[in-house]
Amino acid sequence: MFSLKNKKAIITGGGSGIGKAISVLFAKHGAEVHVLELSLESAQTTVDEINGNGGKVFAHACNVANQQEVLATFEKIGYIDILVNNAGIAHVGKVDTTSESDFERIMNVNVKGVYNCLHASIPQFRKSGGGVILNMASIACWVGIPDRFAYSTAKGAVMAMTLSVAKDYINENIRCNSISPARVHTPFVDGFINKNYPGKEAEIFDKLSKSQPIGRMGKPEEVATLALFLCSEESSFITGSDYPIDGGFINLNN
Repeated sequence: MFSLKNKKAIITGGGSGIGKAISVLFAKHGAEVHVLELSLESAQTTVDEINGNGGKVFAHACNVANQQEVLATFEKIGYIDILVNNAGIAHVGKVDTTSESDFERIMNVNVKGVYNCLHASIPQFRKSGGGVILNMASIACWVGIPDRFAYSTAKGAVMAMTLSVAKDYINENIRCNSISPARVHTPFVDGFINKNYPGKEAEIFDKLSKSQPIGRMGKPEEVATLALFLCSEESSFITGSDYPIDGGFINLNN
């Protein structure tokens, strides 16, 4: 089950955190993995781990916010079977504390970046006779998250794009779904805490962990396992759906 043998997968932001976990797991299940990162150095730990496990992996330096770079990279890779739109950046702020430049920065990566990859992927999926797209949304699509105006706006757009693409390409054998994680323990979270709460790292980590009713943050590997299911043939009857993976955050946090 869940074999990705002879499948070619592009994973954006695959150099760390959730993207790295997805890349490593997909390679373990037989996929040829293409990691897109801002620099080749950013992808190196993922490449090393996959190579160390005998997997097949290629790294590509690509800014997903730049359409010409994306088009050139996808054309170089050629036909694909799987696209995981995972690359994204975060921002803290309410609408009145979010500057225009910060809003545009979030939109360029988290919305335009997903659009660019979707736009570039369709011709490559047609070469394969179809495939699977998985977009990384967020629980911010479902509930209000304090101080996350721009981020929530962007992730809401990602969910809407998921529905649109699923509808438009269902007759071309292209499925499209999304995942909405709650807080997942990644290097980004550690960096965020260290930067904004010096001296209170343990206290803030515990507070953020307990904001999930289950009492802890998610693990990147747990998100990767859900991604594997949604990109495998075992989920062939699923399209146009979003899957929260949130430790009960949406429905039990009251």
